[in-house]
Amino acid sequence: MQQITGKTSLTGLLGSPVAHSISPLMHNFSFQHLGIDWVYLCFDVKEEGLEDAVKGLRTLQVKGFNLTMPDKNRILEYLDELSPAARLIGAVNTVENKEGHLIGHNTDGIGFMRSVEEQGIQMKGKSMTLLGMGGAATAICAQAALDGVEAIHIFAREGSSHRQRMETLISELGKVTACKIEIQDIGNKQKLGEAIRESKLLVNATSVGMAPHTEECLIPDASFLHQNLAVADIIYNPWKTKLLTMAEKAGCTAFNGYSMLLWQGAEAFHIWTGQEMPVALVREYLQKQHI
Repeated sequence: MQQITGKTSLTGLLGSPVAHSISPLMHNFSFQHLGIDWVYLCFDVKEEGLEDAVKGLRTLQVKGFNLTMPDKNRILEYLDELSPAARLIGAVNTVENKEGHLIGHNTDGIGFMRSVEEQGIQMKGKSMTLLGMGGAATAICAQAALDGVEAIHIFAREGSSHRQRMETLISELGKVTACKIEIQDIGNKQKLGEAIRESKLLVNATSVGMAPHTEECLIPDASFLHQNLAVADIIYNPWKTKLLTMAEKAGCTAFNGYSMLLWQGAEAFHIWTGQEMPVALVREYLQKQHI
């Protein structure tokens, strides 16, 4: 076990819930393996407590921190600077502290597309259906478009508070990519079915189906799926959501958010330390922990 000293520096995760997160295992293993005297902790912080939490972390001179739902968008108000990717996406999952100057980054999109590649799925010139318009969804949408996905069908709740930001993102992506992106109401099951039928990849980028609400699913039934479809759920607790169980029964390639978490974490680790996270060793270590 890593020895904490008077010189140990702090990193961590803000969000709610966070008790299930494997980020501490990933980062603390990597710090110890590379001889970095840092530690990574989780802090359960909802949106209403985020401003105070950030003030505290700034005062404590933390090296950096991650954010998960529901804090990825609200954090923008409390930062000094945004990376180009974070500004484009309008959401932050990684904060770098440069001598009291807080810089927001977004590594979610990179992490997700790496996880798609690991499954042997080539998305360039293909279509995808994306469920959600929150922080993770915007990051995935942006990176997918930049990586050459031909069309993205976004489905979200009518009246979502994230719609304006997503529309801004779509407008900006239209200036630098040829990707066709449209937003539809998740309640329109006919449009949802049509979009999935022409898609190579279906992605749930919402918290629907996350523990403890494991019986929830945005896809009504398996008739919406087809064998040539890959289905990704960014949730990894439970390991297999209702959506992924349904997808496997329909003969789809199905995978959760575990690899996305690893790769986005590796990118955050590099931003903070300037060193590469030993991803293969981290994966092996987590498997030994039965994770």
